[in-house]
Amino acid sequence: MTQASPSPATVNVAGTGEVLELSPRRLIVAGYTARDEASVAHHIAELAAIGVPPPASVPAFYDLDPRLVTTDAVVEVAGPATSGEVEPVLIRHSGRHFLAVGSDHTDRDLERADIAASKAACPKPVGGTVVEIGPDLPGLDLPALLWDRIAAESTVDDQPYQEGSVATLRHPAELLERMTAVLGDVTGDLVLFCGTFPLLTGAFAHGSHWRVCLNLPNGTALTHSYATKLRSM
Repeated sequence: MTQASPSPATVNVAGTGEVLELSPRRLIVAGYTARDEASVAHHIAELAAIGVPPPASVPAFYDLDPRLVTTDAVVEVAGPATSGEVEPVLIRHSGRHFLAVGSDHTDRDLERADIAASKAACPKPVGGTVVEIGPDLPGLDLPALLWDRIAAESTVDDQPYQEGSVATLRHPAELLERMTAVLGDVTGDLVLFCGTFPLLTGAFAHGSHWRVCLNLPNGTALTHSYATKLRSM
């Protein structure tokens, strides 16, 4: 079984007409990024009860093949038990930082044995529109976006799946610091998935059509819709 590489990701910078061709050196998916550490510990215990191994660090950082990043409208998956989830995505491109919406699509069967492998098994969809969010480090200022007022939502097969406030997640500047502490210096162009939100039903849905959205307080909506199809043998 051969996994086809997604098409290279091309994104537009909102309000500018600028087009970016993304060729990140690193793709990092952060997990367990909620600010409430007690809720994170409870979630880890819940997952352990269904056989999902605990992370090596909190937050956890999964270093994946950057070729998984895609803006494709259709992505290939290996089996029926996969699902997406809405995430704010930090993109570092040529020393500048941008915010996108993405979906950490994951193989849920494989997740019970190996979380990193379950994430590496699926493409990582991102939306085709991004917004610039501030100067290069240090600081990663977000004055125009007001990070804590960004709302996130997702649907699967047109049914509500997630709703949450980005205020519940660690700020991306903090995630970058913690990522460096765990992985060492990560230089060059980067795509960092910043974490997700509880499921409305508490159970994974293995649908075929996904929509993820970040609603910014200035009225901008970063959205992406994609479908999954089974990979040919």
